[in-house]
Amino acid sequence: MSPRLELQGITRRFGGVDVVSDVSLSLEAGQLACMLGPSGCGKSTTLRIAAGVDRQTGGRVLIDGEVASDDAGHMPPESRSIGLMFQDFALFPHLNVAQNVGFGLKGTRHEKINRVSELLEKVELDGYEEKYPHQLSGGEQQRVALARALAPKPRILLMDEPFSGLDNRLRDEVRDATLALLKAEDTAVLLVTHEPEEAMRMADMIALMRDGRIVQMGAPFNVYNTPVDKAAAAFFSDINVINGVVKNALTETPFGQFLVPGAQDGTKVEIIIRPQHLKLDFDRNGRGPNPTAQDGVPARGVVRRARYMGNLSLVEFVMDYDQSELKVIVPGVFMPEQGRPLWLSMRRDRCFVFVKD
Repeated sequence: MSPRLELQGITRRFGGVDVVSDVSLSLEAGQLACMLGPSGCGKSTTLRIAAGVDRQTGGRVLIDGEVASDDAGHMPPESRSIGLMFQDFALFPHLNVAQNVGFGLKGTRHEKINRVSELLEKVELDGYEEKYPHQLSGGEQQRVALARALAPKPRILLMDEPFSGLDNRLRDEVRDATLALLKAEDTAVLLVTHEPEEAMRMADMIALMRDGRIVQMGAPFNVYNTPVDKAAAAFFSDINVINGVVKNALTETPFGQFLVPGAQDGTKVEIIIRPQHLKLDFDRNGRGPNPTAQDGVPARGVVRRARYMGNLSLVEFVMDYDQSELKVIVPGVFMPEQGRPLWLSMRRDRCFVFVKD
């Protein structure tokens, strides 16, 4: 069976500059893929090309194995069975909820009423049929927009930053409800966002974009735990960077020697570790009853600052070894005083080693 949506080598050029360059991905029915990246990286342009509202400079768009757009032809958006949902919801202010959801639906009046009622029940807005957009909260408007996008039973739903207008407290609740409905509808979904947490929470597959290209693609677990480079690691969370220079395939660090196979002597490298993967102890030998080689060599640091963040504490250190600064995240409340020495250790299997640019 062919993918529901397939992008093959998509390129989009403006004024001689490629804003999207050789982007390829495929999306199956019931799958939610997320194009993740900073503003201006080309993800929204790619979404518009998939929708047919913009046309690529090179490459092909296929829907269910049939060419929707290439050098020879271009299928208009209304012929692609694609639903669109944007961050501003774009509800018609002069239409009530039922009219917004049913706008553009085909079929008999009875079929339209049943489809609208079915979707409003699924988004928990049954009884809101006669309300107008200005009478709804932001979360309710978002759910109406979702119901409207799904009403024609599109084969593909394209979503561009659909939750960015919601406050943090509401966002998680609406995301979870949206994900449940999308899975129930068996719709193929391509979601654009600049928020790593959103991508990790919702996506079956993440395509991480930078400068118009997909730099890494895979399941959220794999993209997070095996980043292709320092920038990919840093996009998902704060990182600590430990600099080193290779000698005899090894580099010295505050935590002992690290193996850098294949690197020539004199090569500068960066060892990356996330703050939550560093451990703290009150003395050098406090690594638990059965420390292993993976725990690394403990290194002493002095507390520079400690901050309580609600459900965790962030402690900043200056390391004795080279006066470098490292951050550690500790669950719960841990507020050591400034100037207190503590021992840090880290699991080597949680580190990433990259040649420095």
